[in-house]
Order: sequence, then C-alpha cells, then structure tokens
Amino acid sequence: MKVSTKGRYGLKAVVDLAINQDNGMISIKSIAQRQGISENYLEQLFASLKKSAIIKSVRGAQGGYMLARPADRITVGDVLRSLEGALCPVECMDFEYPTECEKSETCVTAPVWAKLRDKVNEVVDSIKISDLVKDYEIKTKKVSK
Repeated sequence: MKVSTKGRYGLKAVVDLAINQDNGMISIKSIAQRQGISENYLEQLFASLKKSAIIKSVRGAQGGYMLARPADRITVGDVLRSLEGALCPVECMDFEYPTECEKSETCVTAPVWAKLRDKVNEVVDSIKISDLVKDYEIKTKKVSK
C-alpha cells in the first residue's frame, strides 16, 4: 500500500495550517509557497478536507483556511482517509466497501491483510496533527541554534 501525493501533500498542508494557526486565516497561496505544492492541486485537496470537516474556509479579503477543530483532535488517519479513502492493502478487507471474493471463506492470506490493515490504521490513528506540530517545533529549534 502506498500513500499517493494526495495523502502526502494533504497531510503537509494540514500540518502547515496547524503550525500557522495563530496567524488567523491562511491563504492557499502561502501554503503552496511554503510547501512547494501547486495552488490548483491544493484547492482540489482542500475540497476533500472541507467535506470531511478537517478544515474550514472563509471567503473574502480576510478569508482563507483554518483547521475545523483543534490539532489535537485530528489524526493523521483522519487526513489520509479523507484524501485516500480506506487505508487497506486489499479491496476485500475494506470495511466500508468490501469487495466480495468467492474464496473469502477459505482464503489463507486474509489474516495477513487484516492484520496489516489494522496495524496501519492503528498507527495513523495514534498520531495527532498536534504531535507533528511539536516535532516540527523541536526540529526548527535545533536548526536555528
């Protein structure tokens, strides 16, 4: 299972919003510049993130984007599932949209895929956006010394 650019860039953008949240509403342009991501691509990602209530936006001259809830209440899993869909190594193990398999009753590899799915979700659900902000702050303090 690979995380696509949607997941990687979307996570970077959400962490960027969290890092800069004290500055009020954040423009897509400023995130794009800091993260090296196309504004048009960010707009597409933000549509999914808004739909999932991870971010919110305000229109107008003082508008922009911000997190829809505190960074300690958003997990990496929330962001990745919003952008990537289920974090599942094989379609038949997807909880939301399982694909019927004629051999599901006798599949000898099913336990492997189920354990992999569960562990991946466990890890990404254990990491909060606020954890990534703290990591960033520690790294930037070390670099600035």
